[in-house]
Amino acid sequence: MAGLLTDAGVELSAGARALLTPTDVARLLADHGLAPRRSAGQNFVVDPNTVRRIVASAGLSSDDEVLEIGPGLGSLTLGLAEVVRKVTAVEIDAGFVAALDEVLAGVDNVEVVHADALAVDLEQVVAGQPVRTVANLPYNVATPLLFRLLATPAVVDAYLMVQREVGERWQARPGHPLYAGVSAKLALLAEVRVELSIPRAVFHPVPNVDSVMVRVTRRADAPDPETYRRLAALIDAAFAQRRKTLRNTLRAVADGERLAAAAATAGIDLGARAETLDVAAIRRLDAALRATDAI
Repeated sequence: MAGLLTDAGVELSAGARALLTPTDVARLLADHGLAPRRSAGQNFVVDPNTVRRIVASAGLSSDDEVLEIGPGLGSLTLGLAEVVRKVTAVEIDAGFVAALDEVLAGVDNVEVVHADALAVDLEQVVAGQPVRTVANLPYNVATPLLFRLLATPAVVDAYLMVQREVGERWQARPGHPLYAGVSAKLALLAEVRVELSIPRAVFHPVPNVDSVMVRVTRRADAPDPETYRRLAALIDAAFAQRRKTLRNTLRAVADGERLAAAAATAGIDLGARAETLDVAAIRRLDAALRATDAI
Protein backbone atom coordinates (compact mmCIF):
# COMPACT_ATOMS: atom_id res chain seq x y z
CA MET A 1 0.00 0.00 0.00
CA ALA A 2 2.84 2.37 0.77
CA GLY A 3 4.20 1.74 -2.70
CA LEU A 4 0.88 2.60 -4.31
CA LEU A 5 0.65 5.83 -2.38
CA THR A 6 4.21 6.98 -2.94
CA ASP A 7 3.92 6.15 -6.65
CA ALA A 8 0.87 8.41 -6.69
CA GLY A 9 2.91 11.22 -5.20
CA VAL A 10 1.55 10.96 -1.65
CA GLU A 11 4.09 11.64 1.08
CA LEU A 12 3.68 9.50 4.18
CA SER A 13 3.81 11.42 7.45
CA ALA A 14 5.97 9.99 10.22
CA GLY A 15 4.08 7.72 12.60
CA ALA A 16 0.88 7.78 10.53
CA ARG A 17 -0.55 5.28 8.07
CA ALA A 18 -1.40 6.79 4.71
CA LEU A 19 -5.11 7.01 3.95
CA LEU A 20 -6.71 6.74 0.52
CA THR A 21 -6.82 9.78 -1.72
CA PRO A 22 -8.90 10.30 -4.88
CA THR A 23 -5.89 9.20 -6.95
CA ASP A 24 -5.53 6.01 -4.90
CA VAL A 25 -9.20 5.17 -5.25
CA ALA A 26 -9.20 5.74 -9.02
CA ARG A 27 -6.12 3.54 -9.42
CA LEU A 28 -7.47 0.75 -7.25
CA LEU A 29 -10.77 0.70 -9.14
CA ALA A 30 -8.95 0.58 -12.48
CA ASP A 31 -6.43 -2.07 -11.39
CA HIS A 32 -9.14 -4.37 -10.06
CA GLY A 33 -11.69 -3.73 -12.79
CA LEU A 34 -14.17 -2.31 -10.32
CA ALA A 35 -16.74 0.45 -10.45
CA PRO A 36 -19.01 1.82 -7.72
CA ARG A 37 -22.58 0.69 -8.24
CA ARG A 38 -25.07 3.49 -7.66
CA SER A 39 -27.83 0.89 -7.46
CA ALA A 40 -26.08 -0.51 -4.39
CA GLY A 41 -25.48 2.91 -2.87
CA GLN A 42 -21.69 2.61 -3.18
CA ASN A 43 -19.95 5.94 -2.57
CA PHE A 44 -16.40 5.90 -1.23
CA VAL A 45 -14.87 8.55 1.02
CA VAL A 46 -11.75 9.81 -0.74
CA ASP A 47 -10.74 12.62 1.60
CA PRO A 48 -8.26 11.60 4.35
CA ASN A 49 -9.19 14.59 6.51
CA THR A 50 -12.83 13.52 6.51
CA VAL A 51 -11.86 9.98 7.48
CA ARG A 52 -9.78 11.25 10.40
CA ARG A 53 -12.62 13.57 11.44
CA ILE A 54 -15.08 10.67 11.48
CA VAL A 55 -12.73 8.40 13.42
CA ALA A 56 -11.97 11.13 15.96
CA SER A 57 -15.65 11.98 16.48
CA ALA A 58 -16.54 8.32 16.98
CA GLY A 59 -14.84 8.44 20.38
CA LEU A 60 -12.85 5.23 19.94
CA SER A 61 -10.00 3.96 22.09
CA SER A 62 -7.13 1.51 21.66
CA ASP A 63 -9.12 -1.06 23.67
CA ASP A 64 -12.06 -1.05 21.27
CA GLU A 65 -12.92 -3.66 18.69
CA VAL A 66 -14.90 -2.33 15.73
CA LEU A 67 -17.30 -3.96 13.31
CA GLU A 68 -17.36 -2.20 9.94
CA ILE A 69 -20.07 -2.97 7.38
CA GLY A 70 -19.30 -2.39 3.70
CA PRO A 71 -15.65 -1.27 3.82
CA GLY A 72 -15.44 -0.99 0.03
CA LEU A 73 -11.85 -0.07 -0.78
CA GLY A 74 -10.90 0.46 2.86
CA SER A 75 -10.82 4.25 3.16
CA LEU A 76 -12.46 4.24 6.58
CA THR A 77 -10.96 0.87 7.51
CA LEU A 78 -7.43 2.29 7.41
CA GLY A 79 -8.43 5.20 9.63
CA LEU A 80 -10.09 2.89 12.15
CA ALA A 81 -7.11 0.53 12.20
CA GLU A 82 -4.87 3.39 13.32
CA VAL A 83 -6.87 3.81 16.53
CA VAL A 84 -8.50 0.58 17.69
CA ARG A 85 -7.33 -2.87 18.71
CA LYS A 86 -9.13 -4.71 15.92
CA VAL A 87 -11.42 -4.06 12.96
CA THR A 88 -13.68 -6.77 11.55
CA ALA A 89 -14.84 -5.59 8.12
CA VAL A 90 -17.75 -7.39 6.43
CA GLU A 91 -17.76 -6.96 2.64
CA ILE A 92 -20.24 -8.62 0.27
CA ASP A 93 -18.44 -7.94 -3.04
CA ALA A 94 -15.62 -10.37 -3.93
CA GLY A 95 -13.96 -7.76 -6.14
CA PHE A 96 -13.65 -5.33 -3.25
CA VAL A 97 -12.42 -8.12 -0.98
CA ALA A 98 -9.53 -8.64 -3.41
CA ALA A 99 -8.80 -4.91 -3.46
CA LEU A 100 -8.86 -4.84 0.34
CA ASP A 101 -6.16 -7.54 0.39
CA GLU A 102 -3.91 -5.05 -1.40
CA VAL A 103 -4.93 -1.96 0.56
CA LEU A 104 -4.56 -3.70 3.93
CA ALA A 105 -1.31 -5.51 3.19
CA GLY A 106 0.85 -5.16 6.30
CA VAL A 107 -2.09 -4.02 8.48
CA ASP A 108 -2.30 -6.75 11.09
CA ASN A 109 -5.34 -5.66 13.11
CA VAL A 110 -7.99 -5.93 10.39
CA GLU A 111 -9.96 -9.06 9.51
CA VAL A 112 -11.98 -8.95 6.29
CA VAL A 113 -15.01 -11.23 6.18
CA HIS A 114 -16.51 -11.93 2.76
CA ALA A 115 -20.23 -12.10 3.57
CA ASP A 116 -23.59 -10.36 3.23
CA ALA A 117 -24.15 -8.39 6.45
CA LEU A 118 -27.90 -8.74 5.95
CA ALA A 119 -27.68 -12.53 5.93
CA VAL A 120 -24.66 -13.59 7.98
CA ASP A 121 -24.85 -14.12 11.76
CA LEU A 122 -23.04 -10.97 12.92
CA GLU A 123 -22.84 -12.29 16.47
CA GLN A 124 -20.87 -15.24 15.14
CA VAL A 125 -18.71 -13.05 12.91
CA VAL A 126 -17.39 -11.18 15.96
CA ALA A 127 -17.33 -14.36 18.08
CA GLY A 128 -19.69 -12.78 20.59
CA GLN A 129 -17.09 -10.19 21.57
CA PRO A 130 -18.36 -6.67 22.39
CA VAL A 131 -17.85 -4.44 19.37
CA ARG A 132 -18.59 -0.89 18.38
CA THR A 133 -19.80 -0.36 14.83
CA VAL A 134 -18.44 2.44 12.66
CA ALA A 135 -19.41 2.31 9.01
CA ASN A 136 -20.29 4.10 5.81
CA LEU A 137 -23.45 2.12 5.14
CA PRO A 138 -24.59 1.36 1.60
CA TYR A 139 -27.44 3.82 1.26
CA ASN A 140 -30.00 1.45 -0.25
CA VAL A 141 -29.89 -0.95 2.72
CA ALA A 142 -28.93 1.39 5.58
CA THR A 143 -32.14 0.98 7.59
CA PRO A 144 -32.35 -2.83 7.50
CA LEU A 145 -28.64 -2.97 8.35
CA LEU A 146 -29.21 -0.76 11.39
CA PHE A 147 -31.97 -3.05 12.65
CA ARG A 148 -29.65 -6.03 12.09
CA LEU A 149 -27.01 -4.34 14.20
CA LEU A 150 -29.51 -3.60 16.97
CA ALA A 151 -30.56 -7.26 16.90
CA THR A 152 -26.95 -8.31 17.49
CA PRO A 153 -26.21 -8.34 21.25
CA ALA A 154 -22.43 -8.00 20.74
CA VAL A 155 -22.90 -4.58 19.09
CA VAL A 156 -22.50 -2.04 21.89
CA ASP A 157 -23.27 1.07 19.85
CA ALA A 158 -23.01 2.38 16.30
CA TYR A 159 -21.70 5.45 14.50
CA LEU A 160 -23.02 5.35 10.96
CA MET A 161 -22.76 7.39 7.79
CA VAL A 162 -26.03 7.62 5.86
CA GLN A 163 -27.91 10.02 3.62
CA ARG A 164 -28.94 13.15 5.48
CA GLU A 165 -32.67 12.54 5.09
CA VAL A 166 -32.30 8.95 6.29
CA GLY A 167 -30.39 10.04 9.39
CA GLU A 168 -32.87 12.82 10.13
CA ARG A 169 -35.78 10.40 9.75
CA TRP A 170 -34.10 7.95 12.12
CA GLN A 171 -33.86 10.61 14.84
CA ALA A 172 -37.19 12.36 14.16
CA ARG A 173 -39.67 12.76 17.00
CA PRO A 174 -43.47 13.22 17.01
CA GLY A 175 -44.49 16.41 15.24
CA HIS A 176 -41.46 16.48 12.93
CA PRO A 177 -42.32 16.18 9.20
CA LEU A 178 -39.97 13.19 8.84
CA TYR A 179 -41.35 11.27 11.85
CA ALA A 180 -42.45 7.85 10.61
CA GLY A 181 -42.88 4.27 11.68
CA VAL A 182 -39.14 3.63 11.44
CA SER A 183 -38.50 6.60 13.74
CA ALA A 184 -40.83 5.16 16.39
CA LYS A 185 -39.45 1.64 16.11
CA LEU A 186 -35.87 2.88 16.46
CA ALA A 187 -36.86 5.04 19.45
CA LEU A 188 -37.99 1.87 21.23
CA LEU A 189 -34.50 0.39 20.88
CA ALA A 190 -32.02 3.25 20.89
CA GLU A 191 -31.19 6.90 21.26
CA VAL A 192 -30.46 8.22 17.76
CA ARG A 193 -28.69 11.51 17.12
CA VAL A 194 -27.26 13.16 14.01
CA GLU A 195 -23.80 14.43 14.96
CA LEU A 196 -21.75 15.34 11.87
CA SER A 197 -22.50 16.68 8.42
CA ILE A 198 -20.49 15.12 5.59
CA PRO A 199 -20.43 17.09 2.30
CA ARG A 200 -21.01 15.22 -0.94
CA ALA A 201 -17.72 16.48 -2.42
CA VAL A 202 -15.61 14.06 -0.32
CA PHE A 203 -17.06 10.99 -2.08
CA HIS A 204 -16.34 9.05 -5.25
CA PRO A 205 -18.58 9.07 -7.13
CA VAL A 206 -20.10 12.33 -5.89
CA PRO A 207 -23.66 11.53 -4.74
CA ASN A 208 -26.66 13.76 -5.30
CA VAL A 209 -27.19 14.23 -1.58
CA ASP A 210 -25.22 15.19 1.51
CA SER A 211 -24.54 12.69 4.26
CA VAL A 212 -24.45 12.67 8.05
CA MET A 213 -22.87 10.64 10.81
CA VAL A 214 -25.48 9.26 13.18
CA ARG A 215 -24.76 7.99 16.69
CA VAL A 216 -26.96 5.11 17.82
CA THR A 217 -26.87 4.19 21.52
CA ARG A 218 -28.89 1.31 22.91
CA ARG A 219 -31.64 2.18 25.38
CA ALA A 220 -31.27 0.60 28.80
CA ASP A 221 -35.05 0.07 28.86
CA ALA A 222 -35.35 -1.42 25.35
CA PRO A 223 -38.08 -4.08 25.18
CA ASP A 224 -37.25 -7.77 24.94
CA PRO A 225 -37.54 -9.26 21.43
CA GLU A 226 -41.07 -10.61 21.89
CA THR A 227 -42.37 -7.32 23.28
CA TYR A 228 -40.57 -5.39 20.55
CA ARG A 229 -42.23 -7.46 17.81
CA ARG A 230 -45.65 -6.74 19.33
CA LEU A 231 -44.95 -3.00 19.66
CA ALA A 232 -43.49 -2.86 16.14
CA ALA A 233 -46.64 -4.47 14.74
CA LEU A 234 -48.72 -1.82 16.53
CA ILE A 235 -46.53 0.93 15.05
CA ASP A 236 -46.80 -0.58 11.55
CA ALA A 237 -50.58 -0.62 11.82
CA ALA A 238 -50.74 2.96 13.10
CA PHE A 239 -48.51 4.29 10.31
CA ALA A 240 -49.91 2.14 7.50
CA GLN A 241 -52.06 5.01 6.19
CA ARG A 242 -50.64 8.27 7.45
CA ARG A 243 -53.53 10.44 6.30
CA LYS A 244 -56.04 8.44 8.31
CA THR A 245 -56.76 8.78 12.00
CA LEU A 246 -55.75 6.20 14.56
CA ARG A 247 -59.41 5.19 14.85
CA ASN A 248 -59.19 3.91 11.28
CA THR A 249 -55.64 2.61 11.07
CA LEU A 250 -55.77 0.66 14.34
CA ARG A 251 -58.87 -1.26 13.31
CA ALA A 252 -56.36 -3.80 12.00
CA VAL A 253 -55.30 -4.37 15.63
CA ALA A 254 -58.58 -4.36 17.56
CA ASP A 255 -62.32 -3.91 17.01
CA GLY A 256 -63.87 -0.52 17.64
CA GLU A 257 -65.16 -1.14 21.16
CA ARG A 258 -61.96 -2.73 22.44
CA LEU A 259 -59.83 -0.07 20.76
CA ALA A 260 -61.87 2.76 22.22
CA ALA A 261 -61.59 1.32 25.72
CA ALA A 262 -57.83 0.80 25.42
CA ALA A 263 -57.30 4.29 24.00
CA ALA A 264 -59.26 5.86 26.85
CA THR A 265 -57.16 3.97 29.39
CA ALA A 266 -53.92 4.97 27.60
CA GLY A 267 -54.97 8.61 27.24
CA ILE A 268 -54.80 8.53 23.44
CA ASP A 269 -57.01 10.52 21.09
CA LEU A 270 -58.18 8.20 18.34
CA GLY A 271 -59.02 11.23 16.23
CA ALA A 272 -55.33 12.04 15.96
CA ARG A 273 -52.87 10.60 13.45
CA ALA A 274 -49.94 8.26 13.98
CA GLU A 275 -47.33 11.02 13.89
CA THR A 276 -48.57 12.21 17.29
CA LEU A 277 -47.67 8.93 19.00
CA ASP A 278 -44.43 8.84 20.97
CA VAL A 279 -42.84 5.72 22.44
CA ALA A 280 -44.50 6.20 25.82
CA ALA A 281 -47.96 6.40 24.21
CA ILE A 282 -47.29 3.30 22.13
CA ARG A 283 -46.30 1.37 25.24
CA ARG A 284 -49.40 2.59 27.12
CA LEU A 285 -51.70 1.59 24.28
CA ASP A 286 -50.10 -1.84 24.02
CA ALA A 287 -50.51 -2.40 27.76
CA ALA A 288 -54.14 -1.28 27.63
CA LEU A 289 -54.90 -3.56 24.68
CA ARG A 290 -53.35 -6.52 26.48
CA ALA A 291 -55.36 -5.69 29.57
CA THR A 292 -58.59 -5.92 27.57
CA ASP A 293 -57.53 -9.41 26.46
CA ALA A 294 -57.49 -10.50 30.08
CA ILE A 295 -61.05 -9.29 30.78
